[in-house]
Amino acid sequence: MRRMAGFTLVELLVALFITAIMFTVGYRGLDQAFRSRKEVDAQSARLIAVQQALRTLEQDFELLQPRPIRQPTGDGYLPAIMSSPNAATTLGSTGSTLDGSSASTASVSASTLGTITTLNGGTLPLVSFTRGSWTNPAGLPRSELQRVSYSIENGALMRSYTPELDSTLAVVPIKRKLIDHVKSFGLRFMDAGHNWQTQWPVPTLGVGQQNLMLRIRPVAVEVTIELEDWGVLMRHIEVAG
Repeated sequence: MRRMAGFTLVELLVALFITAIMFTVGYRGLDQAFRSRKEVDAQSARLIAVQQALRTLEQDFELLQPRPIRQPTGDGYLPAIMSSPNAATTLGSTGSTLDGSSASTASVSASTLGTITTLNGGTLPLVSFTRGSWTNPAGLPRSELQRVSYSIENGALMRSYTPELDSTLAVVPIKRKLIDHVKSFGLRFMDAGHNWQTQWPVPTLGVGQQNLMLRIRPVAVEVTIELEDWGVLMRHIEVAG
């Protein structure tokens, strides 16, 4: 009888070796595809976070209202919008006004801001102001005005607000992280003469203009954010009204 032909041991080893090479190449390609997908998803999530943070800033400043608030201690009033004098003088970079002259930009690094605290141990806000059109879908008995503050904590830009417009020291602000990996955050305010100011209210207003200092608003606000991965982002926001 004719002997049945089969595979030799050498042939089997060669086939297994070729199969192992194909699996290795395929696994590396699949792993690279998964890595690329993760990087794309991370970049997409970062882009959405940056866009949402800038949009939140734009909405808040666009809806700025000339409504002062009562001091948390109850012995006076705070302006409708006020920036931190400490933040305005910590770091300075050169900018330009509409007429081409130079101006100083109020800019603070994230590492420096970690040392600026209030008397009760909280982080000092870079800017605090009253905004309008606070949505109320549940129909709660509250004002449509909201006191908003921005600060940097541990390298992240934080937005906080109080449930009551005229709050006390016992009220704990509600905070939300907008974006992390922030290197610096800067603000400039355009006055009625179209000049950029690094502090608001403008310190040059006289003593007899206290009521004006409480209610005066800038014409526009320049926001500059420097991120570790995206570099410098700038927005010019026009204040409505």
